[in-house]
Amino acid sequence: MPFDSRSFGIIALAAYKPDWDLFRAQLLSIQAQTHTNFECLISADGGHAEVQEFVARELNGDQRFKVLGFPDRLGFYGNFERVLQHVPDNAEWVALSDQDDSWYPAKIETLLPHLDDVSLVAGQARVVRRPGNEIVAESTYRKDVSLGSLIAQNQVTGSLCLFRRDLLDLALPFPRFAAITQVHDHWLAVCAKATGGALIVDDIVQDYVQHAANVLGEVEVRRSLAKSLENVSAMSRKYRGGSGPLDLLRTANDLSFGWRRTMADELVRRVGPAGVGVGGELAPFESGHSWASTMRTLLSGLRRGEIARPCFLEFVAGSPVELFRAGGRKN
Repeated sequence: MPFDSRSFGIIALAAYKPDWDLFRAQLLSIQAQTHTNFECLISADGGHAEVQEFVARELNGDQRFKVLGFPDRLGFYGNFERVLQHVPDNAEWVALSDQDDSWYPAKIETLLPHLDDVSLVAGQARVVRRPGNEIVAESTYRKDVSLGSLIAQNQVTGSLCLFRRDLLDLALPFPRFAAITQVHDHWLAVCAKATGGALIVDDIVQDYVQHAANVLGEVEVRRSLAKSLENVSAMSRKYRGGSGPLDLLRTANDLSFGWRRTMADELVRRVGPAGVGVGGELAPFESGHSWASTMRTLLSGLRRGEIARPCFLEFVAGSPVELFRAGGRKN
């Protein structure tokens, strides 16, 4: 059955203490979609009653919008997992939504037909800073890359993608890794690319809003060495409990190889080596990987422009612990 105007889907929105003005704009932009056959499930990670009252009032009781409330707070990653666990079986497609962006009216209509050919499709966004409506960038310039490069550096922003409902049968539950690199859209993108295919198109389908309270935003590509070390030190204290030399080395490994190893190992465990339709591209990131093959994958992605230099350098920083973990194996 083709994905068209009759296709029913779910928009999964994760909310936590939203800025009410930005939240209103996002809700109204979803309500105004030219593709109307959807329900929007809003997972309130705290403050359920307040969010529910706001949604009902601002959308005039639109029954397509349903607020889910829970007694425990799970954070950004867990909240997206939780709302996706409530996607009904009769949905044909799923779209992810942040609480503070603004979709263009034809977003779903533009992206949906691509699901005839792939498991996941993602568009681009104009990056806007609020307040002030300053245009930071005309596009997010995401690109189609190989699976190996996608594992190394994510190109799929969750709020820009649609995917087939059956992708959740593979992706849920989300794997766990205790570092900031653990993100839902990266995992979903890798699952799709490795099995049913993933596509990134050039269509700009929304405004991606940057503001002071962003959990994850458009990260600046250029960072000073001092700033990078400061960030690693802060994360080391948070996730490792200290910022000594060994803590910093382990944190650098967590930020590079750790999450990628978690994804590769878990995906192979779930589908088996034969179930991954891109033979060999997961292997450079699996536990016990060949160091030479990993470096070939990273260098190849760097040369093709699929992996940015700062990302490549993060892997270089994570290499000492990775080499020690592999017992010094070089081939």
